[in-house]
Amino acid sequence: MYEFFFVLIPRYFPFLLEGAIVTLELSFLSMALGLVLGLAVALGRLSGRKWLEWPLAAYVEIWRDVPLIVQLLVIYFTLPSIGLFLPAFWAGVLGLALNLAAYLSEVFRAAILSIDPGQRAAGLSIGMSGFMIHRRIILPQALRIAVPTIGGYFIALLKDSSLVSFISVNELLRNGTIVISNTFKSMEVYMMVAIIYFVMSFVAARLVQHVEQRLTPRHLRRGRRSQRALASQPAVMP
Repeated sequence: MYEFFFVLIPRYFPFLLEGAIVTLELSFLSMALGLVLGLAVALGRLSGRKWLEWPLAAYVEIWRDVPLIVQLLVIYFTLPSIGLFLPAFWAGVLGLALNLAAYLSEVFRAAILSIDPGQRAAGLSIGMSGFMIHRRIILPQALRIAVPTIGGYFIALLKDSSLVSFISVNELLRNGTIVISNTFKSMEVYMMVAIIYFVMSFVAARLVQHVEQRLTPRHLRRGRRSQRALASQPAVMP
């Protein structure tokens, strides 16, 4: 224990934190790109255009059914054979984003379909265009519905980003393996890596919860507080 707290942590923890920063960069960039692509795919599949719907449906099925590690390896090692050379970091971002977008497109599609069709009809009745109806009525409500699921995918993305170590990205897990190769202290190093992943995931979960509360209308928040207060009251025996 002395060596863990007074030798390994002071010497190697900053190096692991450098990898954690790369993990966060990968996660935020992949999430931003995945959100844009996922929303675009969802809108394309709901557009009613068959020539657009079928290719997008094929993309979703392929990228959800093929393991993420295989997708990363194909992007990093196969694309250069057709003239597309990507640095390992950006190949990781692209692979994570394309994989995430396939899942988020289904989240967005379900959220959009859950909106009452009467709201679209009401918008058309007052002269709003289809684009304006989506921008002002449908998408704000759909995004609010999708936030908890999106947050869950982001937390999963933080952990799935460790797979980019297989394409030589020096993120948290790869930095951990480098430390292990130098110290042969696998249990201690993996414990530090696990603690860092836990802290990042825990903070991300709290931020998602805060965003969800902020996006919830005030009257619904008051209703939830009232329900929790009633649930906390002891039952009255007859």
